[in-house]
Amino acid sequence: MYDTILVTLDGTPTDRAIIEHVKQLAKLAHSRLVLLHVADGWAARTYGLDAVSPEIADDTAYLQKIRAEFQGEGIATEAELAYGEPSTEIVKWVEQKGCDLVAMSTHGHRFLADVFLGTTASRVQHSIHVPVLLLRAR
Repeated sequence: MYDTILVTLDGTPTDRAIIEHVKQLAKLAHSRLVLLHVADGWAARTYGLDAVSPEIADDTAYLQKIRAEFQGEGIATEAELAYGEPSTEIVKWVEQKGCDLVAMSTHGHRFLADVFLGTTASRVQHSIHVPVLLLRAR
């Protein structure tokens, strides 16, 4: 059912909610996971793949740590780093590479914050044609 699950990570403690949930789901569905983090700092937005910064180094290390955690539980996992606007890059990844499910944690803003700030999760779910699992972090 879910051969490939794209798990978006933002490098904050809210990631733990989706990580723990997807561990169980991936085991049940025998899924392959792709972890995706979008670096969106100045260097990432300006230089893309050529960006070199402490942010990029930290993001890469974080992705590898989470990848190792999943692999340690016997879950086939890849990790990718994208550069730019998170919602745009996530949608682009889904359109270009394809998956059966996108799994994301949400920060759970309230109505006013969402109206003014928008949310990555909302933009993604309204722009793709695959199921999106949104899990609100506690």
